[in-house]
Amino acid sequence: MLDTLVRFWNESGFMSLDVRSVIMIVVALVLIYLAIAKKFEPLLLLPISFGMLLANLPLAGLMEEGGLLYYLYQGVKLGIYPSLIFLGIGAMTDFGPLLSRPSNLIIGAGAQFGIVTAFVLAVALGFTPKEAASIGIIGGADGPTAIYLTTKLAEHRLAAISIAAYSYMALIPLIQPPIMRLLTTKKERELPMKQGRVVSKTEKICFPIVVTILSILLLPSVAPLIGMLMLGNLLRESGVTARLSDTVQNGLMNVVTVFLGTTVGATAKGETFLQLETLKIIGLGLFAFMFSTVGGLLIAKFMCWVTKGKVNPLIGSAGVSAVPMAARVSQIEGQKANPANYLLMHAMGPNVAGVIGSAVAAGILLLLFGA
Repeated sequence: MLDTLVRFWNESGFMSLDVRSVIMIVVALVLIYLAIAKKFEPLLLLPISFGMLLANLPLAGLMEEGGLLYYLYQGVKLGIYPSLIFLGIGAMTDFGPLLSRPSNLIIGAGAQFGIVTAFVLAVALGFTPKEAASIGIIGGADGPTAIYLTTKLAEHRLAAISIAAYSYMALIPLIQPPIMRLLTTKKERELPMKQGRVVSKTEKICFPIVVTILSILLLPSVAPLIGMLMLGNLLRESGVTARLSDTVQNGLMNVVTVFLGTTVGATAKGETFLQLETLKIIGLGLFAFMFSTVGGLLIAKFMCWVTKGKVNPLIGSAGVSAVPMAARVSQIEGQKANPANYLLMHAMGPNVAGVIGSAVAAGILLLLFGA
């Protein structure tokens, strides 16, 4: 009996625990706490942190060939889950504010500024161009796009990049407001905006079709993301596929989110995650996100000057593609300056433009470094 107990103990995971495994387990527990107690992007942070926990429990082998998470991870590796997430995002997105004011596309483009600056800095810090491109895309504040691009260019950096991307998306209400107040005057923040023109149903139906054709002809590598985004939106706007739209927005989106989050978290094993490069990536990700916010704000300030005050610069910070969190932050800051201000729908224009912009940026980076 004693020999059996000794053998049982020696063959248990407790005997295989090392310092790195313990550290990662503690990190996973902290993230679980933040997801539940602080509600930091819980729909993604909770499965990511639990996947991290599972991957760092010794001898479980869930991410080894033959393990459950190994097979589920193929959806990440093959770019299936990020594309399906974009399908759901498209079905939940109203492109009306963007169509009402097409100039919002310029703000969405300006908000990709952090991608370029972080790329340059990452190369200077010793990362390869493919790694630097994957790090830079964090500046787009688009988790699925960051995952999609990283699996194509630098899969070994997936854990750090995806966790950084989703962490900063969750921290938007803390990161963006100080930058917004720094780069705008009180008078600018108080500016009201007139309601945009009414967008017809025909425009809303034609938009995803036209964007799909033009974007994919220009950048074929972005077809999975743009194609699924616009298909989801067409299901929403067509008016004849309500059941499909509802399924994509709810059932499919929820299932894919669980699989994506859990398997991405499971890539964060101690031996690969606990490196100096991980801290560099997290720092560069913050740098990218902040500079993307700056880029959007500066473009919006310029538009405010050109239009003689018809554009409130606060909507520029919504040019990052974190829908709809960034737009809500613009609304909150606008109402702090002027309680009568209602910027949410105006900010949704740059916000959805940022979704397209980050996907296009990923396509350009794939074109440049994918070979």
